[in-house]
Amino acid sequence: MDLSKLKPKTKKRKVKRLGRGVGSTLGKTSGRGHKGAGQRKGKKTPYAGFEGGNIPYFRKIPKRGFNLPRRTVFQIVNLTAIEKVLADVKDINKEVLKNKGLIRSVRKPVKILAYCKQEFKLKINFTVDAYSAKAKEIIEAAGGTIQIAQNGAEENNTAVN
Repeated sequence: MDLSKLKPKTKKRKVKRLGRGVGSTLGKTSGRGHKGAGQRKGKKTPYAGFEGGNIPYFRKIPKRGFNLPRRTVFQIVNLTAIEKVLADVKDINKEVLKNKGLIRSVRKPVKILAYCKQEFKLKINFTVDAYSAKAKEIIEAAGGTIQIAQNGAEENNTAVN
């Protein structure tokens, strides 16, 4: 191997030669234009969305609403989905729901909702983080039970709609 024959993998870009005469197209003002902050040394590049001094578009749009930063975001499971996928299971908890693909994570709280097109007939025991009042009513009418999981989810409201 000869060191003089080594070449870089990528193309080497030619360095801009600034201030080398008017004929070089980068002479006199060195491609910075005339006067203003753009020509001065130490000029900062504008932020994303900068519109040349006009009010940026994202500042013109009115802001609406409020997002609570520490809100509890539940993984929703409907009774229809449970009836389709888990008809043969008698006890349902987060691990069972995760294994059957109805929720993404065992760590996030799970809430059972009462959306079902026909009558719910399965006698199932649920252990979840939250449930709606209607879901509790439907499950208990079918002969099942529903209770709150004991992993620090006591602060969650049990009958939140």
